[in-house]
Amino acid sequence: MDDTSAGDGTLLVTTPDGRELEVLDGGDAAGFPLLLHGGTPTAAVRYRPLDEAAARLGLRLVTYSRPGYGASTPRPPTLDGPRVAEDVADVVTILDALDLDEFLTLGWSGGGPRALACAALLPARCRAAGTLAGVAPYDAAGLDWYAGMGPENVEDFTTAAQGRAAYEELLAQSLTPLFTATADDVAAAFGGVLTPTDAAAMTGDFAAWTAETFRRAGAQGIVGAVDDGLAIVGPWGFDLTDVRVPVAVWQGRQDAMVPYEHGAWLAAHVPGAEAHLFEDEGHVTLIAQVDVVLADLIRLAGLAGPGQG
Repeated sequence: MDDTSAGDGTLLVTTPDGRELEVLDGGDAAGFPLLLHGGTPTAAVRYRPLDEAAARLGLRLVTYSRPGYGASTPRPPTLDGPRVAEDVADVVTILDALDLDEFLTLGWSGGGPRALACAALLPARCRAAGTLAGVAPYDAAGLDWYAGMGPENVEDFTTAAQGRAAYEELLAQSLTPLFTATADDVAAAFGGVLTPTDAAAMTGDFAAWTAETFRRAGAQGIVGAVDDGLAIVGPWGFDLTDVRVPVAVWQGRQDAMVPYEHGAWLAAHVPGAEAHLFEDEGHVTLIAQVDVVLADLIRLAGLAGPGQG
């Protein structure tokens, strides 16, 4: 597909249906491709520690703004609502535009289901997948989906489950503090979903990047976040039992955004998944372990190490 470059590693890639996707290309330009799926809300904004970690490990870091975020064209609403699996078609478009074949993938928080979708639906191309504090399916059998979740996220997802109209009304009010937050006040904007463990990590460069990411995510208003939330609580459009590539599940108990039990459930239900479950990690603090997470992903994929593949 046609693509244009902004000269800073940001590309606009055109999909077969005429939409544009905002793509950020970094890390080791000659490295093995790693596709990162950000959380909710999210946008493709460079984070130097992550970019440098990927480069150290010989990974080409590719991420993108999902439809409705940043400069990525929203998808037209459908009667069935958005599906996580729909993002896999966009992933294929991006990979093909960058002339990339096989890849690794990592999804953080709301990006976790997208990484699992790649593992299930692109087994010939996806060598390994990881979820980092990723959500479990809304209809997960035996999981109390809201147990341990902060009140803001409980309200968010219960409203999403009521449908688009109610969810749009809520997000029009609740996301304004996040979309306008500065590095100095982003922690307060999270409210009760930020545990003390995570609040201690929401400082410095990470807080600045988080604030910039939220501002970029809200460039078109709430449309991207609405579709993200609806996709998470709706049918994902693929079956976890179809996953046949290596998967790692990373989760901390000090997490009120995506509770620990989500990670434990995924580790038990994704075929062959390796569990990395911690008592003392939160939603944010796991990012500080990115070198370990990415090195483990390389191992799972059977790659020899930095620069290989």
